[in-house]
Amino acid sequence: MSTNNKGTVFIIDDDDDFRESVTWLLQSEDLETQAFASAKTFLDYYQDEIGCILLDVRMPDINGLSALQVFKEKKINIPVIIISGHGDIPMAVSAMKHGASDFIEKPFDDEHLLKLVNQCLSKAEEQAQSQSSSLQVQQVYERLSRREKEVMTLVVEGKANREIAEELGISPKTVEVHRSRVMNKMEAESLPDLVKKSAILEGA
Repeated sequence: MSTNNKGTVFIIDDDDDFRESVTWLLQSEDLETQAFASAKTFLDYYQDEIGCILLDVRMPDINGLSALQVFKEKKINIPVIIISGHGDIPMAVSAMKHGASDFIEKPFDDEHLLKLVNQCLSKAEEQAQSQSSSLQVQQVYERLSRREKEVMTLVVEGKANREIAEELGISPKTVEVHRSRVMNKMEAESLPDLVKKSAILEGA
């Protein structure tokens, strides 16, 4: 059992010998792996784990380009490295344009593959942390009342308490109370922090 905690490398290739050799290589570097003979078997298995995908661009059931589209539809957002044969470079380039992180051509240098895999696992970890942070911000935002959300929007726009009071038809003192509650509920330490969290909400 691997002690790696970076995530799992999912190998999707219909070549049995290739899957076995790549699995051995990655596991020799203490990387967790799961190997699949087709994109369909991977899709049946995958449960939102953190990791990256090594995906053969040319397979009989679902090719690399089609698999990327399915991943997108199913919101599988982990990095994908396309594995390309000599004649598949145009397809690999097209896959990059459709969201793949990188591609590597067979036969490849082991060290180059390991470098790409580790880069993608680091990227996947960053994405997971970002998604977790985004979810947390959304959860605390939902604790705000309708009026507090209105006040937050105007505060983030840079409006002073008196301007907000005039716009909402309430007293500056009431705005001050709502503003304090917004800062507390949003767990914002400062106005710049609140602005950052507002940007996260807009990008979610």
